[in-house]
Amino acid sequence: MLGWYDRHARVLPWRVGPRARERGVTPDPYRVWLSEVMLQQTTVAAVRAYFETFTTRWPTVEDLAAAETDDVMRAWAGLGYYARARRLKACADVVANDLKGVFPQTVAGLEALPGLGPYTAAAIAAIAFDVPAAVVDGNVERVIARLDAIDTPLTAAKALVRARQAELTPQKRPGDYAQAVMDLGATICTPKKPACVLCPWSGGCVARARGTQLDYPVKPARKKRPQRYGHAFVVTRDDGAVLLRRRPPRGLLGGMAEPPGTDWTDQPQPHVPAYPIDASWRRVVSPVQHVFTHFALELTVWLGQTTRRTPPDGYWWAPARDLPHEALPSVFRKVIEAGLPGATKRPRKPPAV
Repeated sequence: MLGWYDRHARVLPWRVGPRARERGVTPDPYRVWLSEVMLQQTTVAAVRAYFETFTTRWPTVEDLAAAETDDVMRAWAGLGYYARARRLKACADVVANDLKGVFPQTVAGLEALPGLGPYTAAAIAAIAFDVPAAVVDGNVERVIARLDAIDTPLTAAKALVRARQAELTPQKRPGDYAQAVMDLGATICTPKKPACVLCPWSGGCVARARGTQLDYPVKPARKKRPQRYGHAFVVTRDDGAVLLRRRPPRGLLGGMAEPPGTDWTDQPQPHVPAYPIDASWRRVVSPVQHVFTHFALELTVWLGQTTRRTPPDGYWWAPARDLPHEALPSVFRKVIEAGLPGATKRPRKPPAV
């Protein structure tokens, strides 16, 4: 596996590759930590530009700790799972202020930091500090499940996969080994079309020997996703500014910006709601559909126009030129786009805020 990695390691902006390691270059724990937090439930392709933006704006953990939380949230907007951004800032504060900028070098020490669970702590310990920790992400789960043809559904099989990964993790170069298995899952042992003839572990893979690679990992029965409903109000001024407010700091999408709206309920809301401000209102024909991890959401969108200059308490007018750079989650970008097409369109790279 390490030999394969030495030849085929992906080039990633946060990674110190095998050749650089041979020259004595060591990983920066800050960059490893930042990348691992960003990569939680997010693809490498989506993370690249955000990582470059963050490390350009805040090249050290001390810089990130000194940043305004609103700036961090704006830079994170569009990456999803926004609790990660709040915990990222909290963790930077602890490392910079309480630990004098030095990350712990043990799994237990890393797990004590805000926002770092077992996977993230193990990955940082292995990659940044060569601790022989068992690193298990979704790619690793697939590789190990196929390697041993683990028939237990994935949720219940996590302990089996972790134990097997711990058994396989070498004392020498554990960080490179962890990244090797992740790369293998991302590029060779893929979900639908595994390239088994190119796999360095093909000779010992039980699933390949049986011809059942696509049967693994075994997925648990899918639960029906609940449906929720609500209304959202896109209020514009004659100069193009849009009315926004801040969501509560805790809970779903906490601390992010949003247009005003109703609570989300389990039953449709057929009646015209109370509007948040006096304006000329019309209903947007098609509702906005958005899927969260644990439920689906349908929002009826209302577009209002007003000449009012002073926003209600707790709100602000976002000028049209600034709207693409507001800390708006994807669902609320959809809402605003439904009423004002193109209003939140951002450059391909996240803005340097």
